Order: sequence, then C-alpha cells, then structure tokens
Amino acid sequence: MVSRILKLKYELLLIAISSLLLFMGLGKIEVNIMEARNFTTAREMVQKKEYLLTTLNGEPRYQKPPLPTWLTAVSGKVFGFDSVYGLRVPVVLVTILLVLTFFYISRVAGLSPLHSFNNGLILITSFYIFWAGRDNQWDMYAHSFMLMGIYFLWKLIQHDSSELLSSLLSGLFIGLSFLSKGPVSMYALLLPFLISYGIIYRIHYERKTVYLFATLFVGLIIGLFWFLYVRFNDPESFKAIAVREASNWKNYEVKPFYYYWNFFLQSGLWAIPSLIALSYPYMKKRVSNLKGYRFSVIWTVLSLVLLSIIPEKKVRYLVPMLIPLALTTGYYIEFLMNSYSNILPKLDKLLVRITFEIIACVGLSYPFVLLLVLKKEGVAENLLQFSLSTLLVYLASFVIIIGLNYKDFKKVFYGSVGLFALMVIGALPMSDNFFRNSKYTPASDAQLIAKELNLKTYRLTDLPPEIVWDYGEVIPRIDTLCLPSEKQFGLMVDIQDSLAVQNQFPKYKVKKLYRINMHYRTSRKTRLIKNFFLLTKN
Repeated sequence: MVSRILKLKYELLLIAISSLLLFMGLGKIEVNIMEARNFTTAREMVQKKEYLLTTLNGEPRYQKPPLPTWLTAVSGKVFGFDSVYGLRVPVVLVTILLVLTFFYISRVAGLSPLHSFNNGLILITSFYIFWAGRDNQWDMYAHSFMLMGIYFLWKLIQHDSSELLSSLLSGLFIGLSFLSKGPVSMYALLLPFLISYGIIYRIHYERKTVYLFATLFVGLIIGLFWFLYVRFNDPESFKAIAVREASNWKNYEVKPFYYYWNFFLQSGLWAIPSLIALSYPYMKKRVSNLKGYRFSVIWTVLSLVLLSIIPEKKVRYLVPMLIPLALTTGYYIEFLMNSYSNILPKLDKLLVRITFEIIACVGLSYPFVLLLVLKKEGVAENLLQFSLSTLLVYLASFVIIIGLNYKDFKKVFYGSVGLFALMVIGALPMSDNFFRNSKYTPASDAQLIAKELNLKTYRLTDLPPEIVWDYGEVIPRIDTLCLPSEKQFGLMVDIQDSLAVQNQFPKYKVKKLYRINMHYRTSRKTRLIKNFFLLTKN
C-alpha cells in the first residue's frame, strides 16, 4: 500500500494542490453570464425532466452542446440549485482531470516524473487555466476531454500494446469534447497537435489505419448524436440558432489577427518564463530534449495562429493554447533546475533575476493591493485572514529571493508556486468584500415579493441570464396582444422602458414594487438593472 502511494506521489500531490487552489473560496465569486446560462439550463432540465431539448428561460437553447449542463444538473440535484459552490464542483473536477492528464501527456512525451510534475504545477498556476477551472461554463470541459483523447491517441500512435483500447478511449473522449463545445477543441487543440506531431515524430498511418478509423467512428457517434436528435426533433429552432451562431463567428466580437499576441500575459505567473521558453534560438542549445521541445513549440504556435485566424476572439478562447504553452515553459524550468547552480552566462542570470524578482515583488505588494481593494473596513472585518496570509505570502517571497541569491532554483520555482497558492488561499475567501455595491439588490428578492403576493411574473424584453438565474424560475415574455388572464401579475422591465409601461397597459393600474440591481460592483451600466412592477386590472 505504501509503495503504491509512493509510486503515485506526483499524481497525488497534483490532485491535492489543484484541489486546494480550485475549491478555495469557490462560491465567493459572482455568477457570470456564461455560468448563469449553464446553471439556468441545468435547473430547467431537472424541473422539466427534459435533458435533450434544452431551454433557457423556457426558450430553446441549442447554442452549446449539453454535456457540461448534464454534469451541472447532476451536481444541482446533489447539492441543490441554491448552492453556487456545489454547482461549480463539476468544473473543478474536470480541471483536476486536465492537470492529471497533462502529467501523463508529459510522461508519454518521454519526460521524467519530476519534470512532468513541474509541468502540471505550471499548468494549474497559469492564471487563465486556474480561473477557467473555477468558472462553470463550456470551455474547460471541452479541452479537458480533448486532452484525454490526445493522450490515448498518442499512446495508440506510439505503442503497439492495447491499441484497440487506446483507440476506443481516444474516440470516447474526443466525442465527449465535441459534446461539450462542438468542434472548438478539435480545431484549437487536436489539429495543431496532429500537425506538430506529424512534423516532429511522423505518424505511420499504414500500421494504425484500422484503429484510427475506430477512433474517428466512436468520436463521431458520441459527438454528433445530440445534434442529430435536436435537428430532427426541433428543426426550426435548431436551424435558426445554427444560422445565428455561424453569423457570430464572423460578425460578433470581431478582433484583428494580432489580438491574441499578448497571449503570454494570460499565463500570469509564468508570463516572462513562457516568453523566454518560446524563444527558439535562445532555448535550442539549452534543452536536454530538443525533439520534444520543438514539438511543444510548434504545437503552441500553431494553436495561437489557428485561433488568430478566426474573426471572433475572446480572451477565454486562449485556454487551449495555454496547455501546450505550459509544456513549452516546462523545458525552460527544467533547464534552470539543472543548470542554475552552475556557472551560467550573464544573459541567463539576468533573465532569471528579472523574471523571479518581479514575481517576488508581486508577493511583497500583496497586502497593499488588498488594502486598496478592501479599504480599512474590509481589512478590519478580515484582520486575522489578512495578517496570516500576508505573513505566509511574504515568507514565500523571501524563499524566492533566497533561492536567487544562493543559486538554488528549486527554492525559486517552488517558492513561486507557493506564492501563487498562498495568494489565492489568502485573498479568495475575502473576495466577497471586493468592490462592494451598496445598491446591490438581487432578483431573488423580487421573486419573494411575487410569491408573497401570489403573482406570476412576465417580462417585456429579453432578460440577462444572470437575472433569470437569480430569480429562480422561468419568466415568460408577455404578449401585449393577448394579455394574461390573471387580474394581477408582475412585470419586469428595463429601466429605460419603465415610463412607458402605463401607456402600454392603459387598462391596468401600475405600481412599482422593487428595483433589481445585480451589478456586484458600482457601475454606470444598466444591463443588470430592472424595475419590477405590479399590474392590477382596473
């Protein structure tokens, strides 16, 4: 038993560290628009017992495949739909799966267990991987399942044993990825992997043809069945949504080709090391596994280029590129682990000192940033947490500085990982005190008012998913040509339309009951502000 645990020590450590980072303060951050869509659709699945023809606020919602929502629905049934913490558990688990798979990808790439472990640490402490791993929408599911598909595909290509099992498992996880976000991860993660693998290692298709076809067949069967079901059972809605989604790729959030070329900043802690790691002329004489390094660089760059080609761009779309970037960064970290204590050229020393002294300075600025965000009142409310976390963050910063001075890069690297972890553990439990909005009034209070008055609530226009989610039930659109039969009903209205309500409903007495303001931070925007009226028939 002990020997088994020791054999799995790196995997267990990665699980423990990832769990600590991802579960800490998981329910503290507000529900964003993407999560609200996922949570609401999951809730309506359970309420209606309809798991294939998915809806959002009672209307067809086929923009995204349902696998992440199915998993969220299961979590909602276990923890309750009023627990944001519980609803985010599935994305945390799938992110831990991503980190473990990344460790095994590193191993099949021929890297040592320690090098693979360090790669896993780099991945989970890359800022946007960490952030997406706590945000229960579709991206992390698609890329986690795709990386598992790539892992078994790599095993299939490289090894002769268990070829059938590897092909079936690869097809299974590629299909699950497709069932999570369509072909996105196939394009941004799998395609650049296949091209870079083919360039560096070569694929002997003639010996694997049957198994590769099995992978493709299984992937298509699993990935397409929901799309085909919806296409034949609700064709009109499916076509309309498909046309709108296709248009978005060309006309929505359109950014220039170079928009993603600050990509390295999304790795946060590893921004400068990742940029150095991608500098092929500098790194090619410094890595111990040049073939593997070339493969990871090509995979990273191809992923970046393919994402840049698509007109629609958002920062979160960079998540798949950060995966091979962590692999590439790991080669630079391995070089420093092996060589920093030896005599290094001045350029290497300068780069290391600049990079990790900046990280140490970030740690030293931690209490001042918190003081700026929390203000004196927030610090007073969380004095013990603030003081203890500051002490530990400073300790990690000093470990980095000591490691630099004594040329012990293990202290520098693990001190940097510890710094990130301690800042997360220290700050996130206090995050509900960040950027308070004294005028915040939730939609759930409007629902309580409606229940007290026995009102059914309607809406004039589309509502933000966050409000629908917080209200807790479907809010149907009112038909002004065929008004509700109820003598009294509630009506949710945009604040700019509020003055016109009496004119639109001349036969009703209109009374304002409540103003919803779901902006967690003070904002001039009005998207999450609605007026809630009581309409009573004259």
